[in-house]
Amino acid sequence: MLIAGCLGLRVSELVALQWRDFDFPGLTLLIQRSVVHGRVGDVKTEYSRDCVPLDAAVIEALMLHKTLCVSTPEGWLFANPAMSRPFHQEEIQKNHIRKAGVGAGIDGDIGWHTFRHSYRSWLDDTGAPITVQKELMRHASIQTTMNIYGKAMTDSKRQAHSRVVEMVLNGGKPEEKPAISAIGS
Repeated sequence: MLIAGCLGLRVSELVALQWRDFDFPGLTLLIQRSVVHGRVGDVKTEYSRDCVPLDAAVIEALMLHKTLCVSTPEGWLFANPAMSRPFHQEEIQKNHIRKAGVGAGIDGDIGWHTFRHSYRSWLDDTGAPITVQKELMRHASIQTTMNIYGKAMTDSKRQAHSRVVEMVLNGGKPEEKPAISAIGS
């Protein structure tokens, strides 16, 4: 889940990761394949096959995972120990992600795409330019980044909206006060 949240990969790319995909000294990951229903295949689009930057903290987590995961001849990061092949994404979602969501008190259906949408929202919260977001999401079109992944109601959107309301109500001059962080504050 940590890798899904930190890299915003599609689930088919996540379960397809092999150790040889990583350039740890270069702090990058090359997305090269996908796995869907146990079948190894090509990535979704030509824009999907790209290098993704890696933060040192992500590398540290990966190195810890490497000491705990099942070793396979292909070097799968997330191999099912019974089969030495990647886990089926649906089983992980059903048996782990949804249960963790319920345990955390999250209402609604939480799934793999939740991580990708959250990643896009967090990129927005950092102030990353939309062109950088498009590249990190590895979208062919900036419209995909904006129209499909840009609909989350983030605190930054609420704060920006509140600042505009303040300006309207105060004759165009925003008051100097801390940003609003929740509804009803």
